[in-house]
Amino acid sequence: MHQIKAYIKAIGGYVPETILSNTDLENIVNTTADWIVERTGIEERRIETNPDLATSDLASFAIRDLLLTYKIDPASIDCLLLATSTPDYGLAPASSLVCKKSNLLNAWGIDLNGACSGFLQALTLGESLIISQRYQNVLVVGADKMSSIVNYNNRNTSILFGDGAGAVLLSATTLDKGIIDFLNTTDGTGTEHLLIPAGGSKNKITKELIDNEQQFIHQIGKVVFKNAIESMSKITKELMQRNKLQKESIDWVVPHQANLRIIKALSNELEIPLDQFKINIQKYGNTTAATIPLCLWDYKTDFKTGSNIILTAFGAGFNCSSMYIKW
Repeated sequence: MHQIKAYIKAIGGYVPETILSNTDLENIVNTTADWIVERTGIEERRIETNPDLATSDLASFAIRDLLLTYKIDPASIDCLLLATSTPDYGLAPASSLVCKKSNLLNAWGIDLNGACSGFLQALTLGESLIISQRYQNVLVVGADKMSSIVNYNNRNTSILFGDGAGAVLLSATTLDKGIIDFLNTTDGTGTEHLLIPAGGSKNKITKELIDNEQQFIHQIGKVVFKNAIESMSKITKELMQRNKLQKESIDWVVPHQANLRIIKALSNELEIPLDQFKINIQKYGNTTAATIPLCLWDYKTDFKTGSNIILTAFGAGFNCSSMYIKW
């Protein structure tokens, strides 16, 4: 008997047409285009300006791209795992809306909120569903409309985030490829440094909280920056060690796109050249759960059969994930 693995069979993506450039932000908050590039590596980000479109729509557009590009029948999809921190509603899963909008008539849909690590957490669960042989075709989607929770009067967060969605299709294989191993960790003690204070069951929305702008994302950048580098470096080194992966055998690293300085520091810590890191933060900013699948989408023609690829992310709740894939 050959061991069953889950592999990425198809990739899709979507970013809105509207570009919010650093120059545009100069007219909104007290900043400069050069300062943003120096501190983050971001040159522009995409923003969904149509008020009628929500996260479920972005996810559906990415799925449509995948299904059309690879000529896949939506009826063949039996599970949808949607990673998002910005569901359309507080109640009613966004995945249910995506199933309807994408005509996934035979799919079970579920939301996962792992913030920036959400897509890798969803991939982890998707892999388990595939190797259980109970599911044949699992769509894993990372989608976020971050503009809906960003305060554009706040220089610290408004420069970072963008909107977008990426999707991959997991299927089964007995060949020597696919998801080989993964590690996921959580350190909830860091939650206070990156969160939306109001709108959940702890602090319901009130006029006072809105007046204090507590409905928007809040971040203590220095703390998140330091922990992101330390956590992704540690977990990735552990993953490589237990799979006997030498740094010379890694072909590509696809990191979460939060800050170019974090990516450069991760490159130094892992001693893997920066030109082996897939980077598109300059175009899209931080799209939270969508950053890694959008990177896979942007660079899919660069991944060759047999390539050793590391995916890694860190985000709110101080969740950290790292995954080893053989393409």
